[in-house]
Amino acid sequence: MIVKPKIRGFICITSHPDGCAAHVQEQIDYVKSKGPVEGGPKNVLVIGSSTGYGLASRIVPAFSSGANTLGLFFEKPGSEKRTGTAGWYNSAAFEKAATAEGLFAKSLNGDAFSHEMKHKAIELIKNEMGPIDLVVYSLASPRRIDPDTGEDYRSVLKTTGGEYTNKNLNTDKGIIEEVTIGAASQEEINNTIKVMGGEDWELWINALDDAGVLAPGVKSVSYSYIGPELTWPIYTQGTIGMAKKDLEVTRARINSKLNEKYNGSAFVSVNKALVTQASSAIPVVPLYISILYKEMKEKGLHEGCIEQIQRLFADRLYTNDIPLDEAQRIRIDDLEMRSDIQAAVAKSWDLITTDNIADLADLDGYKQEFLKLFGFGLDGVNYDAETNPETSPASLA
Repeated sequence: MIVKPKIRGFICITSHPDGCAAHVQEQIDYVKSKGPVEGGPKNVLVIGSSTGYGLASRIVPAFSSGANTLGLFFEKPGSEKRTGTAGWYNSAAFEKAATAEGLFAKSLNGDAFSHEMKHKAIELIKNEMGPIDLVVYSLASPRRIDPDTGEDYRSVLKTTGGEYTNKNLNTDKGIIEEVTIGAASQEEINNTIKVMGGEDWELWINALDDAGVLAPGVKSVSYSYIGPELTWPIYTQGTIGMAKKDLEVTRARINSKLNEKYNGSAFVSVNKALVTQASSAIPVVPLYISILYKEMKEKGLHEGCIEQIQRLFADRLYTNDIPLDEAQRIRIDDLEMRSDIQAAVAKSWDLITTDNIADLADLDGYKQEFLKLFGFGLDGVNYDAETNPETSPASLA
């Protein structure tokens, strides 16, 4: 099959197996270039491991610390008629690269919210890995079925205080237009917290603890975002933000449990705004990212997922004195939130129109990063050649 990108709205409905492999290798090469992370983890569970920050959280410990990894995700395999999802091909490439270096690398595909997936992961850890010393929780799902009640919860991208109107980037047409986001009902807020808050993270930790598969000194980390005030109505103060507040409350409980029982710890890491499959769906945010990319690239400060997570491991998680903010969060959004960067972004935001977007934002960079998520635009890949859409992770083949 010859695979070309087919974009519908904020998603690409095709992905390229060879391109995804090249993207994974690009990230592996970066991690290797930075050298080992001293004292890094050895047995890692990544819940939500197939794209973006979750994928980077699997690559970094494997190729900087020689860690064994178990990755969980919910992706679709390809067939002779259609391609699989990018996360499926990313995981296939990761497993192949890790196994080639003698590392344990297996994956489970299914609903991470379910009791079944927790049971399968625990059995694999018991039988093939040994105690886990790092649990990364990086799920980005729009829905969750409660494993006890069977109730189906859906998250929403809405405000929590009235309608909000601001500029937005129409990525298909490359134009600036206004978007209005409505206010959520209390039920919608509660449902979003149920899907994207800390409940399932805590259920995972409790299940791993009950099964006796956590190692002394175990760490756990989940990811969040804060961003500048211009994005707060739709993010930090919106329904997603309410879920992230719940995540922080949950972190404190998990931290207490891990500290008491294992001399361990739990963290929320606030990360930089990046082009990911999740962020592409949030109104206002793609335009902000496009302007941010331009400013950070001009100052030599730009980072992608792999650079962010390598810095998280090397300069935060595995240091003797982990720097935390006043809310006990790790901050690797520090470069994004520098006063000079945010002042420049705010100035461009006020001035930007469709006519001057090429001067004030990195629209090309945004589009390139978006396509790379699906394996397109990678150097050394022949996109006119046949590729095998049925490529699979070895552990799931």
